[in-house]
Amino acid sequence: MSSTIHKNLWDTDYELFDLMKKEKKRQECGLEMIASENFTSLSVLQCLGSCLGNKYSEGLPGQRYYGGNEFIDQIELLAQKRALEAYNLNPEEWGCNVQPYSGSPANFAVYTGLVEPHGRIMGLDLPDGGHLTHGFFTETKKISATSIFFESMPYKVNPETGYIDYDKLEETARLFKPKIIIAGISCYSRCLDYKRFREIADQHGAYLFSDMSHISGLVAAGVIPSPFEYSDVVSTTTHKTLRGPRAGVIFFRKGVRSTNKKGEKILYDLETRINQAVFPGLQGGPHNHQIAAIATTMKQAKSPEFIAYQKQVLANAKRLSDSLQKLGYKISSGGTDVHLILVDLSSTGISGAKAERILEDIGIACNKNTVPGDKSALNPNGIRLGTPALTTRGFKEAEIDKAVNFIHSGIELAKEVTAISGLKLPEFKRVLDTDVAIKVKVQALRTEVEKFASQFPMPGLKEY
Repeated sequence: MSSTIHKNLWDTDYELFDLMKKEKKRQECGLEMIASENFTSLSVLQCLGSCLGNKYSEGLPGQRYYGGNEFIDQIELLAQKRALEAYNLNPEEWGCNVQPYSGSPANFAVYTGLVEPHGRIMGLDLPDGGHLTHGFFTETKKISATSIFFESMPYKVNPETGYIDYDKLEETARLFKPKIIIAGISCYSRCLDYKRFREIADQHGAYLFSDMSHISGLVAAGVIPSPFEYSDVVSTTTHKTLRGPRAGVIFFRKGVRSTNKKGEKILYDLETRINQAVFPGLQGGPHNHQIAAIATTMKQAKSPEFIAYQKQVLANAKRLSDSLQKLGYKISSGGTDVHLILVDLSSTGISGAKAERILEDIGIACNKNTVPGDKSALNPNGIRLGTPALTTRGFKEAEIDKAVNFIHSGIELAKEVTAISGLKLPEFKRVLDTDVAIKVKVQALRTEVEKFASQFPMPGLKEY
């Protein structure tokens, strides 16, 4: 009898394998419109399932705490080199760390490396499109570890336009005097004015830290402005528009930061501070299978195919926004410059949570999301929609129009359910689960979605 360790998963644990197959079918038969998700390549999956996950390699290449890292060192150095090349960065002026496990650890490593405990940080407020790791807190509770261990102050969008209020940011920074200003988004559909961010940061000697996790693929393709010209530090995940593994990268400036009054050069010291914050400060051994996947992702990002893909992501997002607006939906800021949109449902009588649930029931994955003015992230008035995953499957503008029609049908059906259930979310869910006539309508719509979605190929492994 052969050992379990030499058998396939479907032979040793069919219960788990069956769940994985069901998830694969869900992805194939549904419309994936979560803006932070994508379908990665077969070569990335091969890296993630490789022997590299067996190896421990605490430390940096050439400075490991374990032996046997000859080839691991070469892989990590290759990932660093390709990451710099993907963004056309001069290695004399920029370095990078490819060890962060994902975006949140990467961001916390930046804060840990650059400011002392309780140092002051400013980021875009979560309800206005920022990310939890940028320092979110409520009136009664500090939510993010960033707000727990550092002093954070949000800046906001103009409620009338939906655009970041840079004048108010400048005014608040003058009072708060932050050591880091974060230029980054989680659900903001406009390009950032990095030059303005830089000017505000310089008024207070603050670092400008750009979190490009959502837009890093678009930046690599050169289809939107890059944060690198004005930033001191840039972080990213690698699995969103970049279409790689779930991992993180931190880029940091090297060389001369400024000159003092005597004309003496003041050098950046970010490399040591950030590297030590990642390890041993916050992490142990790096995930070498992820680092290899980063390396091949960054190679893909330099290809003409990748640039064409990112252009289509933008075209699809603009079509998504325009088509929904033609149906009467309100889009935050009136449109998009990037890969996502924020749909404000406050005038429809359908909450973001209700919309998310009914769209999931008909085979469309999205997420409820706060819109400016919302008080609760659990019961917000918006949904966030993105185009990276659908574009990977070959969607163009005509297919986006079809997806919009499905979304609209789902929202209209949600209004029917609400007419029966009333406003409470638990009652809404109960009607969806028990009302026979509603269930028939949901299933009919889901069948249409699945028939449509199944026409489009997915990258990766066939069964799972």
